[in-house]
Formats: sequence, structure tokens, C-alpha cells
Amino acid sequence: MGQRDLRRLLFAGAMAVVRQASRHEETTDPWLARMLARKPKKVVAVALANRTARRIWALTTRKEAYRVRAAA
Repeated sequence: MGQRDLRRLLFAGAMAVVRQASRHEETTDPWLARMLARKPKKVVAVALANRTARRIWALTTRKEAYRVRAAA
């Protein structure tokens, strides 16, 4: 049951990011902008949720703190 809830939360968060990115294209991450240009929004949201889940897993297994990338 817990994994289903986690999947739903990751997807909901990803959909919020996708909605925001489609409204404000100038501040969008380049990876997200490329994905939105060629894929449907829900597919992009699933890809973003997967990407987020992999980052969370890597951080927890390595016991590292999240480091924000510097803006280019």
C-alpha cells in the first residue's frame, strides 16, 4: 500500500511542475522543456516522477545531502 501512495505523491508533484513549466517556459529546466516539446504532459510527468524517485533512492542509499545545481 505504501508504494502506491508514494507513486501517487510523486506523480502529483511532477504534474504540478509540468503545469508550471508549460505556463512559464522561460524558467523551465532544459530537459523538461525538451520533453514537453515532444511528449504528452502526462508522459512527461511520469518521466519526471521516475527521475525524482531515482534521485531520492540515490540520496538515501548513499546517505548524502541534496546539493542544488548552480544556475548557468
